[in-house]
Amino acid sequence: MRIIGGRARGLKLAEVGAGDPAAHLRPTSDRVREAIFNLLVNGGYGNPLQGARVLDLFAGTGALGLEALSRGATHTTFVENGKPALALLTRNIALMRAEPETTILRRDIRALGPNPGAPFDLVFLDPPYGKGLGEAALDAARIGNWLAPQALIVWEEGSTPSLPAGFTLEDSRKYGDTLVTIARAP
Repeated sequence: MRIIGGRARGLKLAEVGAGDPAAHLRPTSDRVREAIFNLLVNGGYGNPLQGARVLDLFAGTGALGLEALSRGATHTTFVENGKPALALLTRNIALMRAEPETTILRRDIRALGPNPGAPFDLVFLDPPYGKGLGEAALDAARIGNWLAPQALIVWEEGSTPSLPAGFTLEDSRKYGDTLVTIARAP
């Protein structure tokens, strides 16, 4: 696993092997991550990374949020609850020397609570597949004012997710067993 583009291009991130099924660690492959960022930059969204505040829900290793920082985002807040993932996430932030540009919140995403700061322009959502956690996380983020108006949502899931009321589908693409859905917040 490595950073694909931007200022940290080529940086090798901490090894996770095949992931950790017990911890629901399933890192986004370099190929899928590259496809996501190509779609964001070349898909008619302007450049949603430049100057963005990014929220990485179910952050895992942090590869998506770190890739966004490498490509021009100004800050990424990572939300993760699993111990193995938090250790990898902390290590990857250190490898990229991105501590000043990041915040880690250890909490259950379904109980996100109120946002203590400014809302986020771009949200990555990579929940364990097929458990309905993505829908719950988006509802919690909306209720807690974590999402800027019209925030761009990038959601990885194993099948077509059910967007909460008010969210608009922008695009959907299949990469192996991963379905990437791009949506807009209300």
